[in-house]
Amino acid sequence: MNALLDELSWRGFIAQSTDLDALGAHLDAGPVTFYVGFDPTAASLHIGHLVQLLLARRIQEAGHRPILLVGGGTGLIGDPKMTGERVMNDAEVVRGWVEGLREQVSKYVSFEGDNAAILVNNYDWISRMNVLDFLREVGKHFSVNRMLARDVVARRLEAGISYTEFSYVLLQSMDFRELHRRYGATLQTGAQDQWGNVTAGADYIRRTEGTTVHGLVTPLLTKSDGTKFGKTESGAVWIDPQLTSPFAFHQFWLNAEDSKVIDYLKIFSWRSRKEIEELERQTVEEPFKRAAQRALADDVTDLVHGIAERQSAEAAAAAIFGRGDLSELPGVTLAAVMDELGAALLPRREGELPLVTDALAASGVVSSKSAARRAIQEGGAYLNNQKATDAEARVQETDLLAGRYLVLRRGKKTVGGVIVD
Repeated sequence: MNALLDELSWRGFIAQSTDLDALGAHLDAGPVTFYVGFDPTAASLHIGHLVQLLLARRIQEAGHRPILLVGGGTGLIGDPKMTGERVMNDAEVVRGWVEGLREQVSKYVSFEGDNAAILVNNYDWISRMNVLDFLREVGKHFSVNRMLARDVVARRLEAGISYTEFSYVLLQSMDFRELHRRYGATLQTGAQDQWGNVTAGADYIRRTEGTTVHGLVTPLLTKSDGTKFGKTESGAVWIDPQLTSPFAFHQFWLNAEDSKVIDYLKIFSWRSRKEIEELERQTVEEPFKRAAQRALADDVTDLVHGIAERQSAEAAAAAIFGRGDLSELPGVTLAAVMDELGAALLPRREGELPLVTDALAASGVVSSKSAARRAIQEGGAYLNNQKATDAEARVQETDLLAGRYLVLRRGKKTVGGVIVD
């Protein structure tokens, strides 16, 4: 097998592809120009998209040229979902998201050298094609029977699917041909749920250009129970620090399951096979050390947010468990900590700050005020890492971190937060 495909296969990047031997020969004869697309359906990409960006980076590092497509045109339509019709976002909102995504995707590939990356927006060509040309030049090459057989369409037929979403595959196929014509793109990559669109584009190019092109899609990562990877109780894990703080981002990876952490390391980390195999051994033999989780969290946070933000996230985690000074944490980090802890809002009453027992109970580290009193009497209750000794004490202004936050702890590991308003 081609060396790049062998590496991608070991790391778990390949779910399906067009003829793998032919693709390997094509890569060996390279350099190849390939593309991957991102539709602006939200203000930020999430860690599912990060898989595609890291795949593009690996292929580029092997000597090939990436095209990163931001779907300013297709983002106005929306790829069909299994669960129902997408809400069409306002065109001005989508344009704003396009600019944000252009900045995000540019971070993960190089725009220098012989195989410098190219950044494109499909609005540039989709918006210029009129309806008659679209139907004559694109639509006549697609069989409705085959389009109806696509899994996502078949599942939506009973409930209904609009012509707009039904036609999305034509637009993505047109993208592939346009990039093939403009830049010589001969490979499209994407997530496994894009397989139908990828193969449709390859078939469209074969019909109209008489050329064989290739496609490769990655698995949809899941947790051990089969649920979607990258979803938390508060929503998706975004790569925008304003939507998912570096602290919450680092914590997400630290909480990776033992049964899945090596799979994630292979995809999201640049550690060698030897290093990952050693971490796999440690996960089996010494799981309590969580060495693989720490390596994963550090590597991905360094990549997405930078070393300084990762170190800040580590300092915050250490501080809330009593191994650092909470007062030294910046307000933005404390706000992220409160969000991650699910902090309770505790108002002042007639201008007075709450009792420490009220704060302990509100934070959830104890079940009630009476339990808070017992914890204090037994010496196991902490306010901002300082042992609480008086069951009748009231929170002081000087206790408020960044003027409004409290970190409560019972014992060594049960931690909660309170926001005093």
